[in-house]
Amino acid sequence: MNYLKALIFTVATLFFTTANASDPIETGFFNNHAIYGYDTVAYFTQNKAVKGNKQITYDWRGAQWHFSTEEHKAMFVANPEKFAPQYGGYCAYAMADGNLVGIDEEAFTIVNNKLYLNYSISVMEKWLENRDEYIRKADAQYPLVVDF
Repeated sequence: MNYLKALIFTVATLFFTTANASDPIETGFFNNHAIYGYDTVAYFTQNKAVKGNKQITYDWRGAQWHFSTEEHKAMFVANPEKFAPQYGGYCAYAMADGNLVGIDEEAFTIVNNKLYLNYSISVMEKWLENRDEYIRKADAQYPLVVDF
């Protein structure tokens, strides 16, 4: 029975995230936190997913961004385009087909100084197999599927 509840929750979450997500920044269904509250600058400075501090935030493009340090916040404020994930933080693999799918904060890659997030580690591994082609496709799809 718990398996059935988990399956229903997962399907419902994916449906509602995809069906209602036309925002340029992925924040999930129940809040307005970019990258689910993780520090986007830390991916570049520490090469890992770091949870942001709820007291160190900045509003940009309709989402609240969390940072682990004031220094990271200042870096982002000075140049948000440099540190924001590609495709607003939606899964880079799914975006190649124009789908708006959430991410696992640990499933990330930095390519040419750009942050790409994916739904899961296994999806990221598949994405990496043909990364450049997926990036080309997703670059074309993102502007078509979100409201700027």
